[in-house]
Amino acid sequence: MNLNERSVLIKSEAKKLGFSYCGISKACFLEEEAPRLENWLNQHMHGEMTYMANHFDMRLDPRKLVPGAKSVVSLLLNYYTEDKQTDLDAPKISKYAYGEDYHFVIKRKLKTLLAALQEKIGESVGGRVFVDSAPVMDKVWARKSGLGWLGKHSNLINREMGSFFFIAELILDVELEEDGPVKDYCGTCTRCIDACPTDAIVNPYIVDGSKCISYFTIELKGAIPETQSGKFGNWAFGCDICQDVCPWNRFAKPHQEPAFLPHENFSGMTKSDWTELTEEIFQELFRKSTIKRTGFDGLQRNIRFIEKS
Repeated sequence: MNLNERSVLIKSEAKKLGFSYCGISKACFLEEEAPRLENWLNQHMHGEMTYMANHFDMRLDPRKLVPGAKSVVSLLLNYYTEDKQTDLDAPKISKYAYGEDYHFVIKRKLKTLLAALQEKIGESVGGRVFVDSAPVMDKVWARKSGLGWLGKHSNLINREMGSFFFIAELILDVELEEDGPVKDYCGTCTRCIDACPTDAIVNPYIVDGSKCISYFTIELKGAIPETQSGKFGNWAFGCDICQDVCPWNRFAKPHQEPAFLPHENFSGMTKSDWTELTEEIFQELFRKSTIKRTGFDGLQRNIRFIEKS
């Protein structure tokens, strides 16, 4: 197969597996990102997310992560849902965490995709799959491969489906036909900046991760600072505010992935159901959910914090 035929095959197989979009870029050193990442880290905008400072060279060059890498295949998987928590006073959970942990769902799909490529292109095709769990700059590679642009809230935005999607990669040791980037369509809009209750978007396109509600409710292991009291609304795990207000998400369509459907008892949980949640019920409701990342104690901490705010 030539470069074009390989690329067409990859995109076709990705579509069969339910991925919304697939783009390809050349595996290379991210020269423009190096000073940006270094400056972001030097200003401690990663807070207690110490892993963000690890493997700096690998984060900027996939060839150091996957020896012999020639191509980065970026994929988007929609998680947008119109399901809503019915009690507006109940603690809120970010849409991405409604169903099964996306790491497991997407990794299964990626392994299937890689196996299909090895079968149809040749067993010599080598590479690795990545789902938000290694030093890979997902959003940057997705932008380079034409899947969207980075909005002022630093999330990737796609003109046809907004920003409610997961990003994953295959880093391969075969050459493929590259896709080019698209332009930035944010224009003069500042809705995400204006809406952020903790002022985490310190400048357009720059987010101080240590000020984000998602950071406080998921990444932070200790007590939430009292300076944040009254700023979270009802968010108890993650936050969708900057995406909910983005005009491009008027194009978002409900996902078609059964694994992302919430537990049957989730949407109807009342405020009292959440405040009286036991560890046993927590384990049942969120047995396969990414919410287990914060744990029962962490979720209880978050609920108590928003209750007293």
